Amino acid sequence: MKIPTLALALLLTGTALAQPHPEQKMDTTLLQRQDLAYRFSHLDLDSRDGQRHYRLWIGKPQRPAPANGYPVLWMLDGNAAISALASQQLQALANGEAPLLVAIGYQTDQRIERAARTYDYTPVVPGLAAQRDPLTGQASGGADEFLDLLEQRMRPMVAAVAPVDPQQQTLWGHSYGGLLTLHALFTRPWLFSHYAAASPSLWWHDGAIVAEMQRLQARLGTSRPSLLLMRGTREPANPREPLQGDVQRSARELVASLAGVKGLSVTFQPFDGLDHGAMLPASLRWVMDRMSRSTQ
Repeated sequence: MKIPTLALALLLTGTALAQPHPEQKMDTTLLQRQDLAYRFSHLDLDSRDGQRHYRLWIGKPQRPAPANGYPVLWMLDGNAAISALASQQLQALANGEAPLLVAIGYQTDQRIERAARTYDYTPVVPGLAAQRDPLTGQASGGADEFLDLLEQRMRPMVAAVAPVDPQQQTLWGHSYGGLLTLHALFTRPWLFSHYAAASPSLWWHDGAIVAEMQRLQARLGTSRPSLLLMRGTREPANPREPLQGDVQRSARELVASLAGVKGLSVTFQPFDGLDHGAMLPASLRWVMDRMSRSTQ
């Protein structure tokens, strides 16, 4: 993908996006504005065990909902997703498909809530006595609890705010969020119509996510989802390894394997010259650009 200089500048406003500081604060500028094509509100809820505290930022377009309801773009790492939005993006969305935006974040002023997302976005690895993240040692394995919460509580809460189209639901996630996006597709392919996995952590626990793919064909049933897998060419295959060799090999191999699954539409989109951090805003912009163009 060739990115024009101006577009790249918009994507990478500030070098902090490429290498986010652990204590980087969420940018709430857009949430304060009243001159946008979208109006934002928020809803709060807790995990069932009371240990994690979520905030859903809901962006509603300033135009009536279609007869079938608004399509919905669900964004993981909601604090960071809100920080990455631009007013021009929202205007283009409003002129295009005009989806309802739902940023699933946490009740914190931090851009990234590391402990909570590590638990929420990682699946259980069979055979492990202790479910711990191999990179940080933090508790992991809460992906199915999180997806249950999304399906059983978050969705009804959002549907009470605005009419939604259950047949047009997109899930976007980056890094561990991309890992969860793949887990959702492989285990609950009916949950969303479109899955957008940016820089998914395929290395996690020696590729544990790839094993989940084996039963996808049987789980599809009548579902016909699509997967958009995105990856930057400057991302190492493993965060503990240097940038060397064919860093996109595992992503391409996964796409090739998924191409044989009947009923699943798969697209691989490389981003030339982008590293892991830069892929968060770039991939979200790419998904939103597609939605902006869909009715134009």
